[in-house]
Amino acid sequence: MAKYKPTRFMADDSKYSKKAADYAVNFIQCLCHTKGKWSGKAFDLLEWQEQIIRDLFGIIKPSGYRQFNTAYIEIPKKNGKSELAAAVALLLTCGDGEQRAEVYGCAADRQQASIVFDVAADMVRMCPALGKRTKILTAQKRIIYTPTNSFYQVLSAEAYSKHGFNIHGVVFDELHTQPNRKLFDVMTKGSGDARMQPLYFLITTAGTDTNSICYEVHSKAKDILEGRKHDPTFYPVIYGAEQSDDWTDPKVWKKANPSLDKTIGMDKVVAACNSAKETPGEENAFRQLRLNQWVKQAVRWMPMEKWDACKFAVHPSKLEGRVCYGGLDLSSTTDITAFVLVFPPTDENDKYSILPYFWLPEETLDLRVRRDHVPYDVWERQGYIMTTEGNVVHYGFIENFIDELGTRFNIKEIAFDRWGAVQMSQNLEELGFTLVQFGQGYKDMSPPTKELMKLTLEKKIAHGDHPVLRWMMDNIFIKRDPAGNIKPDKEKSTEKIDGAVALIMALDRAIRCGLGNSGVSVYDEREMLVL
Repeated sequence: MAKYKPTRFMADDSKYSKKAADYAVNFIQCLCHTKGKWSGKAFDLLEWQEQIIRDLFGIIKPSGYRQFNTAYIEIPKKNGKSELAAAVALLLTCGDGEQRAEVYGCAADRQQASIVFDVAADMVRMCPALGKRTKILTAQKRIIYTPTNSFYQVLSAEAYSKHGFNIHGVVFDELHTQPNRKLFDVMTKGSGDARMQPLYFLITTAGTDTNSICYEVHSKAKDILEGRKHDPTFYPVIYGAEQSDDWTDPKVWKKANPSLDKTIGMDKVVAACNSAKETPGEENAFRQLRLNQWVKQAVRWMPMEKWDACKFAVHPSKLEGRVCYGGLDLSSTTDITAFVLVFPPTDENDKYSILPYFWLPEETLDLRVRRDHVPYDVWERQGYIMTTEGNVVHYGFIENFIDELGTRFNIKEIAFDRWGAVQMSQNLEELGFTLVQFGQGYKDMSPPTKELMKLTLEKKIAHGDHPVLRWMMDNIFIKRDPAGNIKPDKEKSTEKIDGAVALIMALDRAIRCGLGNSGVSVYDEREMLVL
């Protein structure tokens, strides 16, 4: 590969070992293709394939071991992913220098899992050097590499043994077909802890079930690719078309299929597209299989370019004494607590100014960073998140903090969800605040949620580009009832949205009550935006 450039996800303290990368590439290129017109020909890696192999096997940590232990490769069908997966499985089994390596090929059922195994077995048969050193047990779907007593074994979601694996490598084929997460969890959660550099190689096309383990991993990959998350051990690759792309455009096909005109004939894609045009029922299949789109994918609600356009500066000192309204979302004692103040505009040229505050238990901060791969620690150092002592949120600390805010700002009301917040609401009332119960159903949530979108599109809000609030806004998925009412969907929004919910509650009170001297609600003055 003449112009190889290491992935942007290479850690600062990692280095690229050309020797290690060359070894992996050369091993694979000593194998042969096994099917069709390519059968028997040397496995010359395509550029996108070589990029993946060099990144995975050539980027080394200071310890001398590989940086990435999980690779998620999502790509349309017929791009050569099964052959690549088989080659990686053989490399891990026979060429990685690991004694008694256990490498597993996993899929939804035995037939699916056998696809990669059969390719790998044929590759062994076509390579005399490997053939002399391996035993292929076809009935057991096992390949044994005798010099290191390592093996490659097929498993399926239908039948797999209990825990007890000592995994060096896992190749998951078509992850989107997994019926549940059991096999995935068994194979990836702790099974490779005894190995120094296990590799979980996940390869799939897009699916349709947004509640699946595949979509969970897909979402993590998207978050890392788009900078919302950071995980130096995770290597994401997604080839596909955007939802807004024209699915009939050959340029879009090329973007989604890096092997087009190599392993996939353009004529095949043209024929499939024409068929989908004539038969609308085939459109989703074309989008999913040829363009790698999650055809039933829920779409994030807030267009972030519109949100980012509202990053007008917010100066707390200039807001002192101003009328404002609070929204309080407590979540649970171990989770993020959010409190957001919204300042109504003082004239038609003014904007709704937003001041958000967030708290996490101090002792769980590092754990959450490792578990969620969200930079809470960075935000804490930057002052965007506060921590309270202990391993649960210290509500007394938050109450005192809100009490101090009350001396700086004219907090007219605080909206709260009564679930889990009864005691705190009573304590705040005793401190002199007016608390307003706020339901989480369509009736209460829909008007301010729609209004938030409208104000954002009109650039009538100012949020100061607060990174935690931005992250939460980007996490929102919307639930809609038959009447067109909407509310944030906490089930679909797998990441945290507490700040967004607190903002919506505070905004509702700010819109209804304004500066507190007119008694006229904006809801009464303007037509609602229907989204």
